[in-house]
Amino acid sequence: MTALPIDAALPELIAALRGEGRAVLQAPPGAGKTTRVPLAMLEAGLVTGRILMLEPRRLAARAAAERMAETLGEPVGQTVGYRMRGEAKTSTATRIEVVTEGILTRMIQSDPELPGIGAVIFDEFHERSLNADLGLALTWEIRQALRDDLILLVMSATLDAAPVAELLDGAPIVTSEGRSFPVSVHHLDTPLPKTRRYEEAVAELVADAVGRTEGGVLVFLPGEGEIRQVEALLSGRLPPDCHLRPLFGALPFAQQRAAIGPVSSGRKVVLSTSIAETSLTISDIRVVVDGGRARRARYDPGSGMSRLVTERVSRAEATQRAGRAGRVAPGDCFRLWTKGEDGALPAFPPAEIEAADLAGLALELALWGADDLAFLTPPPEGALAEARSLLRALGALDGQNRITAHGRALAALPLHPRLGHMLQTAGAQAAPVAALLAERDPLRGAPVDLSLRMAALRGRYDGPGTAHPPTVDRIRAEAKRLARGLPEAAPLTLAEQVALAYPDRIGLRRKGDAPRYVLSGGKGAVMEEADPLAGQRLIVATDLDGNPREARIRQAVAITEAEVRGLFADQIHWAEVCDWSRRDRRVLTRRQERLGALVLDDRTWPDAPDAAIARAMCAGVRDLGLRLPPAAMRFRARVELVRAGGAELPAMDDATLLAGVEDWLAPYLAGVRTAEDWKRFDPLPALRAMLDWGQMQALDAAAPAHFETPLGRKIPIDYDSDPPQISLRLQEMFGVTRHPTVGRTPLKVTLLSPGQKPIQVTSDIPGFWATSYADVRKDMRGRYPKHPWPEDPTEADPTLRAKPRGT
Repeated sequence: MTALPIDAALPELIAALRGEGRAVLQAPPGAGKTTRVPLAMLEAGLVTGRILMLEPRRLAARAAAERMAETLGEPVGQTVGYRMRGEAKTSTATRIEVVTEGILTRMIQSDPELPGIGAVIFDEFHERSLNADLGLALTWEIRQALRDDLILLVMSATLDAAPVAELLDGAPIVTSEGRSFPVSVHHLDTPLPKTRRYEEAVAELVADAVGRTEGGVLVFLPGEGEIRQVEALLSGRLPPDCHLRPLFGALPFAQQRAAIGPVSSGRKVVLSTSIAETSLTISDIRVVVDGGRARRARYDPGSGMSRLVTERVSRAEATQRAGRAGRVAPGDCFRLWTKGEDGALPAFPPAEIEAADLAGLALELALWGADDLAFLTPPPEGALAEARSLLRALGALDGQNRITAHGRALAALPLHPRLGHMLQTAGAQAAPVAALLAERDPLRGAPVDLSLRMAALRGRYDGPGTAHPPTVDRIRAEAKRLARGLPEAAPLTLAEQVALAYPDRIGLRRKGDAPRYVLSGGKGAVMEEADPLAGQRLIVATDLDGNPREARIRQAVAITEAEVRGLFADQIHWAEVCDWSRRDRRVLTRRQERLGALVLDDRTWPDAPDAAIARAMCAGVRDLGLRLPPAAMRFRARVELVRAGGAELPAMDDATLLAGVEDWLAPYLAGVRTAEDWKRFDPLPALRAMLDWGQMQALDAAAPAHFETPLGRKIPIDYDSDPPQISLRLQEMFGVTRHPTVGRTPLKVTLLSPGQKPIQVTSDIPGFWATSYADVRKDMRGRYPKHPWPEDPTEADPTLRAKPRGT
């Protein structure tokens, strides 16, 4: 047996597992941990029962099982076997079983004691898949509560081991230094121009790398689309002895095997997704070309939609990729970015639990009966709440988020809860639709209509775009598997089946020319105007790009209103709507027949109650702004002045009044329903009603509303100024020898001419009479000779009249 770097760490690892029953193993890619550790555990007699090893990908699971079986000189299915959805090679003799991650969750939910399992190994845990995080949380709880004899091992290439060890109650950390030949890393001299097409830049870098090196070449690209484009660009551009081999998850297994195996002659150039970063051993690789991008699923709980995004790789991913060039000999890594850009890369990729759709996780937690599991990264509250909301809508959870019988049935299916609900409700007829919606689009370049994809599955499609035969074959095979054991149900159209899975994505076309839709879940979506489906009034959107503002519809099917009503009759209801319309600047009263956010019928509501209109008008007041005429402004100023002096009066600043507008204003808004009505409305009675009788008495005493002149006239006091002020004719103050005050504060008095023009502003009337009045009198007598201007105003009678004729 060829020696591998991991061999040196195996004694320490076996001792840790024997003593503690749990451990975290750090070993770089290529150390041999995947194929050596399970066999070493078996050979050491450490485990009673089977060893279960989780792999994040089907290809890696097969390859690991085959490599271990080869080491033992046995076929797969004897001592070493594998199991994944729809495929298994095991026997009664199997002691090491390599499984894909979702298999463990199903085993635990079926029987939490995991009978017959002596150890569980989480391989490539650094990839932080959602299934791996859930599986570890469940397995750890089982070990603590039910199976203290269960051995637990977490293996990782680049993950910081300390948090995992802490999660596992201080598990021992074993580190393998690994064996890595030196890798020369080559960066671009200058940043890639933004105008440069990505695939062309990668193809040029690959051609350059091939010309400067020897040995197999591994090229990292974000997805199948980029792989196919680079493959086409390189065709005929490389030396004749170079064999191009694509490698991605949806590729048929025979072609995957060709990519990871050796070539009989010449050089191999493998164009791969991140599937080749760590968990696969690809023969003959001496050169890595890193395109610097990775594709990840991102979920937006606000829109309830997931979308695939292409992002820069993390430093950890770049390190893993480069390491693939140094597994068998000194190698080279060519990166499609400059050395200066290294520092801008994130340290690690995000854990899937932070960015994924959590509907499946929420269902598993409900089935388990607890959501306080020990997760390395706790699920985000917003995404988890959104997932539970969907599950309640599907009938999988009750109002208290407890799992229902229907939810238990959904959890047993290897499908997203949406598709499981459709399958459980519609029966065997929905199996092809479920298989189709669970796979990638089998039609490339076709219109959005889902019925075209169904035609392709039946071999009857000859429209625009091209079908992808391997994908079509996978969908057909999966549909047959899903249909097994399902009962027949009442026939449903394609649209009805799909609406069962996406009750929140029934779309109603908005008014206007552009094909924009409001979805029943409340979000917006838009379709290409040229698409044949764009004229439909009602659709069900099955694939959206996840844009939180207005998602682009990538796949949908037309549905009739009769079909919608037939499916969701119990959810359609009439609602009486009384709302402020910012566009119309008025309260609109409607009676609407609704399904979620969809308005199927809309009528006027002529007899809407005054109270409802007043509540809606309150929103209008907030929109239009608080408008206080002078009398109301003066009243508010009085209140604020007295409050500032310590009196217990309600606050009347704009923010407080607007916040509580329903309480103080709504009872006075009878007959007010438009912006024009609001302009004419006097809110003073409503403001006065905010004060009780005692408070009004205190207000009038401390800050009277008026100053009474010697003639008995009441002049409003303006409290908006500091100090408060009044304005009145000079002649009306004749005979006044004490300056008017509010409390102890002298009023600011503006004395007006007979023509109502200010001629003096004073806070000391007696002082004015004794000083400035003489000059004012001299000037004003000539301008207003018909009005009295006595030499001694303190002895004159106040008046608003002119002098009698002849005087």
